[in-house]
Amino acid sequence: MIHRTDPALQALSWQRQLADAISDPAELLRYLEIDKHLLPATAASQQKFSLRVPRWFAGRMEKGNPNDPLLRQVLPLQEESISKAGFVLDPVSDLTQSPVPGLLHKYRGRALLIATGACGINCRYCFRRHYPYADATAGREGLSAAVAYLEQAADISEVILSGGDPLMLPDHRLAELTYRLEAIPHIRRLRIHTRLPVVLPDRVTPELIDLLAATRMQPIVVLHANHSRELCHEHRLTIAPLRESGVTLLNQSVLLKGVNDDARILCELSEKLFSLGVLPYYLHQLDRVAGAAHFEVTDAVALDLHRKMRASLPGYLVPRLVREEAGAASKIPLG
Repeated sequence: MIHRTDPALQALSWQRQLADAISDPAELLRYLEIDKHLLPATAASQQKFSLRVPRWFAGRMEKGNPNDPLLRQVLPLQEESISKAGFVLDPVSDLTQSPVPGLLHKYRGRALLIATGACGINCRYCFRRHYPYADATAGREGLSAAVAYLEQAADISEVILSGGDPLMLPDHRLAELTYRLEAIPHIRRLRIHTRLPVVLPDRVTPELIDLLAATRMQPIVVLHANHSRELCHEHRLTIAPLRESGVTLLNQSVLLKGVNDDARILCELSEKLFSLGVLPYYLHQLDRVAGAAHFEVTDAVALDLHRKMRASLPGYLVPRLVREEAGAASKIPLG
Protein backbone atom coordinates (compact mmCIF):
# COMPACT_ATOMS: atom_id res chain seq x y z
CA MET A 1 0.00 0.00 0.00
CA ILE A 2 1.35 3.41 -0.93
CA HIS A 3 1.90 6.34 1.40
CA ARG A 4 -0.87 8.88 0.94
CA THR A 5 -0.81 12.58 1.52
CA ASP A 6 -4.33 12.49 3.00
CA PRO A 7 -4.16 10.90 6.48
CA ALA A 8 -7.94 10.44 6.51
CA LEU A 9 -7.51 7.81 3.77
CA GLN A 10 -4.37 6.24 5.25
CA ALA A 11 -6.00 3.16 6.81
CA LEU A 12 -8.63 2.46 4.14
CA SER A 13 -8.33 -0.39 1.63
CA TRP A 14 -9.10 0.41 -1.98
CA GLN A 15 -12.44 -1.37 -1.64
CA ARG A 16 -13.41 0.79 1.34
CA GLN A 17 -12.29 3.91 -0.48
CA LEU A 18 -14.56 3.00 -3.38
CA ALA A 19 -17.45 2.32 -1.02
CA ASP A 20 -16.86 5.80 0.37
CA ALA A 21 -16.83 7.46 -3.07
CA ILE A 22 -18.82 10.68 -3.47
CA SER A 23 -22.18 10.11 -5.17
CA ASP A 24 -24.03 13.30 -4.24
CA PRO A 25 -23.34 16.39 -6.39
CA ALA A 26 -24.17 18.65 -3.43
CA GLU A 27 -21.50 16.96 -1.32
CA LEU A 28 -18.92 17.29 -4.08
CA LEU A 29 -19.65 20.99 -4.55
CA ARG A 30 -19.49 21.62 -0.81
CA TYR A 31 -16.14 19.85 -0.62
CA LEU A 32 -14.83 21.96 -3.51
CA GLU A 33 -16.27 25.16 -2.06
CA ILE A 34 -18.26 25.84 -5.22
CA ASP A 35 -21.55 27.71 -5.23
CA LYS A 36 -24.53 25.37 -5.25
CA HIS A 37 -26.13 27.27 -8.16
CA LEU A 38 -24.92 24.37 -10.30
CA LEU A 39 -27.14 21.91 -8.46
CA PRO A 40 -30.43 22.47 -10.35
CA ALA A 41 -28.58 21.73 -13.58
CA THR A 42 -27.27 18.42 -12.24
CA ALA A 43 -30.59 16.92 -11.14
CA ALA A 44 -31.89 15.42 -14.42
CA SER A 45 -28.50 14.17 -15.56
CA GLN A 46 -27.78 12.67 -12.13
CA GLN A 47 -30.96 10.59 -12.37
CA LYS A 48 -29.99 9.17 -15.77
CA PHE A 49 -26.30 8.58 -15.03
CA SER A 50 -25.24 9.06 -11.45
CA LEU A 51 -22.21 10.86 -10.09
CA ARG A 52 -19.45 8.65 -8.71
CA VAL A 53 -15.97 9.90 -7.86
CA PRO A 54 -13.41 8.58 -5.36
CA ARG A 55 -12.46 11.09 -2.68
CA TRP A 56 -8.81 10.71 -3.62
CA PHE A 57 -9.55 11.95 -7.13
CA ALA A 58 -11.78 14.74 -5.83
CA GLY A 59 -8.76 15.84 -3.81
CA ARG A 60 -6.91 16.49 -7.09
CA MET A 61 -9.55 19.08 -8.11
CA GLU A 62 -9.06 22.82 -7.63
CA LYS A 63 -11.31 24.21 -4.92
CA GLY A 64 -13.51 27.12 -5.92
CA ASN A 65 -13.19 26.44 -9.66
CA PRO A 66 -16.42 25.23 -11.32
CA ASN A 67 -14.49 24.82 -14.60
CA ASP A 68 -11.77 22.62 -13.16
CA PRO A 69 -10.90 20.08 -15.90
CA LEU A 70 -11.05 17.13 -13.52
CA LEU A 71 -14.41 18.22 -12.12
CA ARG A 72 -15.79 18.77 -15.60
CA GLN A 73 -15.20 15.08 -16.40
CA VAL A 74 -17.45 13.85 -13.58
CA LEU A 75 -20.05 16.50 -12.65
CA PRO A 76 -23.52 15.96 -14.19
CA LEU A 77 -24.57 19.02 -16.18
CA GLN A 78 -27.76 20.19 -17.86
CA GLU A 79 -26.12 19.92 -21.29
CA GLU A 80 -26.36 16.13 -21.02
CA SER A 81 -30.13 16.29 -21.45
CA ILE A 82 -29.90 18.12 -24.79
CA SER A 83 -30.44 15.78 -27.73
CA LYS A 84 -28.16 16.22 -30.73
CA ALA A 85 -28.32 14.46 -34.09
CA GLY A 86 -25.76 11.70 -34.43
CA PHE A 87 -25.35 11.11 -30.70
CA VAL A 88 -26.78 7.68 -29.91
CA LEU A 89 -26.98 5.06 -27.17
CA ASP A 90 -24.49 2.62 -28.74
CA PRO A 91 -22.09 4.84 -30.73
CA VAL A 92 -19.58 2.11 -31.66
CA SER A 93 -22.15 -0.70 -32.18
CA ASP A 94 -20.86 -2.88 -29.37
CA LEU A 95 -24.08 -4.86 -29.19
CA THR A 96 -24.03 -5.90 -32.84
CA GLN A 97 -20.54 -7.38 -32.51
CA SER A 98 -21.08 -9.63 -29.52
CA PRO A 99 -21.18 -13.33 -30.46
CA VAL A 100 -21.89 -14.33 -26.84
CA PRO A 101 -22.95 -12.12 -23.91
CA GLY A 102 -20.05 -10.08 -22.55
CA LEU A 103 -17.63 -10.82 -25.41
CA LEU A 104 -16.96 -8.38 -28.25
CA HIS A 105 -15.14 -9.57 -31.36
CA LYS A 106 -14.61 -6.48 -33.50
CA TYR A 107 -11.05 -6.78 -34.72
CA ARG A 108 -9.04 -9.61 -36.18
CA GLY A 109 -6.74 -11.34 -33.71
CA ARG A 110 -8.21 -9.90 -30.53
CA ALA A 111 -11.40 -10.01 -28.50
CA LEU A 112 -12.72 -7.95 -25.62
CA LEU A 113 -14.34 -9.25 -22.44
CA ILE A 114 -16.78 -7.04 -20.55
CA ALA A 115 -15.52 -8.35 -17.22
CA THR A 116 -17.84 -6.21 -15.07
CA GLY A 117 -20.29 -3.37 -15.41
CA ALA A 118 -18.93 -1.58 -12.34
CA CYS A 119 -16.69 1.49 -12.49
CA GLY A 120 -14.77 3.35 -9.82
CA ILE A 121 -15.63 6.68 -11.42
CA ASN A 122 -18.47 7.70 -13.73
CA CYS A 123 -16.99 9.76 -16.55
CA ARG A 124 -19.68 11.87 -18.22
CA TYR A 125 -18.32 11.19 -21.73
CA CYS A 126 -18.28 7.39 -21.28
CA PHE A 127 -19.25 5.68 -24.53
CA ARG A 128 -20.81 2.81 -22.53
CA ARG A 129 -22.92 4.99 -20.23
CA HIS A 130 -26.05 3.39 -21.75
CA TYR A 131 -24.65 -0.14 -22.11
CA PRO A 132 -27.00 -2.91 -20.81
CA TYR A 133 -24.51 -4.41 -18.38
CA ALA A 134 -27.14 -6.52 -16.62
CA ASP A 135 -27.61 -8.60 -19.77
CA ALA A 136 -24.25 -8.28 -21.52
CA THR A 137 -21.43 -8.93 -19.06
CA ALA A 138 -19.15 -11.96 -18.89
CA GLY A 139 -19.64 -12.50 -15.17
CA ARG A 140 -19.14 -15.83 -13.47
CA GLU A 141 -22.29 -17.24 -15.07
CA GLY A 142 -21.48 -16.04 -18.59
CA LEU A 143 -17.74 -16.62 -18.56
CA SER A 144 -17.98 -20.25 -19.70
CA ALA A 145 -19.67 -19.27 -22.97
CA ALA A 146 -17.03 -16.60 -23.60
CA VAL A 147 -14.19 -19.04 -22.86
CA ALA A 148 -15.75 -21.65 -25.14
CA TYR A 149 -15.90 -19.10 -27.96
CA LEU A 150 -12.26 -18.13 -27.41
CA GLU A 151 -11.16 -21.77 -27.38
CA GLN A 152 -12.67 -22.27 -30.83
CA ALA A 153 -11.32 -19.00 -32.28
CA ALA A 154 -7.71 -19.99 -32.92
CA ASP A 155 -6.95 -16.68 -34.66
CA ILE A 156 -7.44 -14.72 -31.41
CA SER A 157 -4.09 -14.17 -29.71
CA GLU A 158 -5.00 -11.28 -27.42
CA VAL A 159 -7.83 -10.79 -24.93
CA ILE A 160 -8.72 -7.33 -23.65
CA LEU A 161 -10.39 -7.00 -20.25
CA SER A 162 -12.73 -4.03 -20.19
CA GLY A 163 -15.99 -2.99 -18.65
CA GLY A 164 -16.96 -1.01 -16.68
CA ASP A 165 -13.50 -1.31 -15.25
CA PRO A 166 -11.99 -4.80 -14.89
CA LEU A 167 -9.96 -3.72 -11.85
CA MET A 168 -13.22 -3.32 -9.96
CA LEU A 169 -12.98 -7.09 -9.61
CA PRO A 170 -11.09 -8.20 -6.49
CA ASP A 171 -7.70 -9.75 -7.08
CA HIS A 172 -8.87 -13.32 -6.51
CA ARG A 173 -11.58 -12.91 -9.18
CA LEU A 174 -9.05 -11.46 -11.59
CA ALA A 175 -6.81 -14.43 -10.86
CA GLU A 176 -9.62 -16.89 -11.65
CA LEU A 177 -10.29 -15.10 -14.93
CA THR A 178 -6.61 -15.01 -15.83
CA TYR A 179 -6.20 -18.74 -15.16
CA ARG A 180 -9.13 -19.52 -17.46
CA LEU A 181 -7.62 -17.45 -20.25
CA GLU A 182 -4.04 -18.68 -19.96
CA ALA A 183 -5.32 -22.26 -20.29
CA ILE A 184 -6.19 -21.42 -23.91
CA PRO A 185 -2.93 -22.09 -25.81
CA HIS A 186 -3.35 -19.51 -28.58
CA ILE A 187 -3.99 -16.59 -26.17
CA ARG A 188 -0.58 -14.91 -25.91
CA ARG A 189 -1.37 -11.43 -24.58
CA LEU A 190 -3.64 -10.10 -21.83
CA ARG A 191 -4.54 -6.44 -22.08
CA ILE A 192 -6.35 -4.60 -19.26
CA HIS A 193 -8.10 -1.29 -19.96
CA THR A 194 -8.53 0.58 -16.70
CA ARG A 195 -8.96 4.02 -15.19
CA LEU A 196 -8.81 2.88 -11.58
CA PRO A 197 -5.03 3.20 -11.01
CA VAL A 198 -5.33 6.83 -12.16
CA VAL A 199 -8.27 7.84 -9.97
CA LEU A 200 -7.40 5.55 -7.04
CA PRO A 201 -3.68 4.58 -6.97
CA ASP A 202 -4.16 2.12 -4.10
CA ARG A 203 -5.93 -0.25 -6.49
CA VAL A 204 -2.46 -1.40 -7.63
CA THR A 205 -1.94 -3.98 -4.90
CA PRO A 206 1.00 -6.35 -4.39
CA GLU A 207 -1.38 -9.20 -5.25
CA LEU A 208 -2.28 -7.60 -8.58
CA ILE A 209 1.39 -7.04 -9.41
CA ASP A 210 2.25 -10.64 -8.54
CA LEU A 211 -0.63 -11.92 -10.68
CA LEU A 212 0.49 -9.99 -13.75
CA ALA A 213 4.13 -10.92 -13.20
CA ALA A 214 3.30 -14.64 -12.97
CA THR A 215 1.01 -15.13 -15.95
CA ARG A 216 2.47 -16.83 -19.01
CA MET A 217 0.57 -14.29 -21.16
CA GLN A 218 2.29 -11.00 -21.95
CA PRO A 219 0.56 -8.42 -19.71
CA ILE A 220 -0.36 -4.95 -20.98
CA VAL A 221 -2.10 -2.32 -18.87
CA VAL A 222 -3.70 0.56 -20.76
CA LEU A 223 -4.40 3.43 -18.39
CA HIS A 224 -6.84 6.27 -19.03
CA ALA A 225 -5.67 9.75 -18.04
CA ASN A 226 -6.87 12.88 -19.83
CA HIS A 227 -5.03 15.67 -18.01
CA SER A 228 -1.60 15.94 -16.38
CA ARG A 229 -3.18 17.06 -13.09
CA GLU A 230 -4.70 13.62 -12.72
CA LEU A 231 -1.18 12.27 -12.11
CA CYS A 232 1.15 12.87 -9.16
CA HIS A 233 4.00 11.35 -7.14
CA GLU A 234 1.70 8.65 -5.73
CA HIS A 235 1.37 7.19 -9.21
CA ARG A 236 5.14 6.87 -9.40
CA LEU A 237 5.01 4.61 -6.34
CA THR A 238 2.33 2.35 -7.84
CA ILE A 239 3.33 2.34 -11.50
CA ALA A 240 7.02 1.57 -10.98
CA PRO A 241 6.37 -1.93 -9.54
CA LEU A 242 4.10 -2.74 -12.48
CA ARG A 243 6.79 -1.72 -14.93
CA GLU A 244 9.48 -3.59 -13.01
CA SER A 245 7.36 -6.76 -13.05
CA GLY A 246 7.33 -6.75 -16.85
CA VAL A 247 3.99 -5.08 -17.57
CA THR A 248 3.83 -2.92 -20.70
CA LEU A 249 2.20 0.40 -19.73
CA LEU A 250 0.26 2.52 -22.21
CA ASN A 251 -2.22 5.37 -21.89
CA GLN A 252 -5.24 6.34 -23.91
CA SER A 253 -6.97 9.71 -23.61
CA VAL A 254 -10.18 11.20 -24.97
CA LEU A 255 -10.07 14.67 -26.50
CA LEU A 256 -12.61 16.67 -24.48
CA LYS A 257 -13.77 20.25 -24.92
CA GLY A 258 -13.07 22.25 -21.79
CA VAL A 259 -10.78 19.56 -20.38
CA ASN A 260 -7.76 19.00 -22.62
CA ASP A 261 -8.46 20.74 -25.93
CA ASP A 262 -5.21 22.70 -25.65
CA ALA A 263 -1.86 21.68 -27.14
CA ARG A 264 0.06 22.74 -24.05
CA ILE A 265 -2.14 20.59 -21.80
CA LEU A 266 -1.82 17.59 -24.11
CA CYS A 267 1.96 17.96 -24.26
CA GLU A 268 2.17 18.22 -20.48
CA LEU A 269 0.15 15.01 -20.20
CA SER A 270 2.50 13.14 -22.55
CA GLU A 271 5.55 14.39 -20.65
CA LYS A 272 4.05 13.43 -17.28
CA LEU A 273 3.06 9.98 -18.49
CA PHE A 274 6.50 9.24 -19.88
CA SER A 275 8.15 10.42 -16.65
CA LEU A 276 6.10 7.70 -14.93
CA GLY A 277 7.12 5.04 -17.45
CA VAL A 278 3.86 5.10 -19.42
CA LEU A 279 3.82 5.52 -23.20
CA PRO A 280 1.10 7.74 -24.74
CA TYR A 281 -0.84 5.41 -27.06
CA TYR A 282 -4.13 6.83 -28.34
CA LEU A 283 -5.82 10.22 -28.33
CA HIS A 284 -9.43 9.39 -29.16
CA GLN A 285 -11.91 11.64 -30.81
CA LEU A 286 -15.10 11.52 -28.72
CA ASP A 287 -17.40 8.56 -29.30
CA ARG A 288 -20.73 10.20 -30.09
CA VAL A 289 -22.73 8.82 -27.18
CA ALA A 290 -26.01 10.44 -26.19
CA GLY A 291 -25.43 12.91 -23.37
CA ALA A 292 -21.84 13.84 -24.26
CA ALA A 293 -22.23 16.24 -27.20
CA HIS A 294 -20.95 19.20 -25.15
CA PHE A 295 -17.53 17.50 -24.97
CA GLU A 296 -17.07 17.22 -28.74
CA VAL A 297 -14.07 18.84 -30.42
CA THR A 298 -14.24 19.28 -34.21
CA ASP A 299 -11.90 17.28 -36.42
CA ALA A 300 -10.30 20.50 -37.66
CA VAL A 301 -9.40 21.54 -34.11
CA ALA A 302 -8.26 18.01 -33.23
CA LEU A 303 -5.93 17.88 -36.23
CA ASP A 304 -4.49 21.30 -35.41
CA LEU A 305 -3.82 20.24 -31.82
CA HIS A 306 -2.16 17.06 -33.02
CA ARG A 307 0.02 19.02 -35.44
CA LYS A 308 1.15 21.27 -32.59
CA MET A 309 1.97 18.22 -30.48
CA ARG A 310 4.12 16.79 -33.28
CA ALA A 311 5.95 20.12 -33.53
CA SER A 312 6.64 20.19 -29.79
CA LEU A 313 7.35 16.59 -28.78
CA PRO A 314 9.56 13.72 -29.90
CA GLY A 315 7.57 11.28 -31.99
CA TYR A 316 7.35 8.61 -29.30
CA LEU A 317 5.46 11.02 -27.04
CA VAL A 318 2.78 11.86 -29.63
CA PRO A 319 -0.25 9.57 -29.24
CA ARG A 320 -2.07 8.46 -32.37
CA LEU A 321 -5.14 10.57 -33.05
CA VAL A 322 -7.94 8.13 -33.86
CA ARG A 323 -11.66 7.60 -34.06
CA GLU A 324 -13.59 4.37 -33.65
CA GLU A 325 -16.12 3.71 -36.40
CA ALA A 326 -18.67 0.94 -36.17
CA GLY A 327 -17.77 -1.96 -38.45
CA ALA A 328 -14.27 -0.75 -39.29
CA ALA A 329 -11.40 -3.25 -39.17
CA SER A 330 -9.42 -1.07 -36.75
CA LYS A 331 -9.31 2.37 -35.16
CA ILE A 332 -9.33 5.04 -37.88
CA PRO A 333 -6.39 7.51 -37.83
CA LEU A 334 -7.36 11.15 -38.42
CA GLY A 335 -5.47 13.03 -41.08
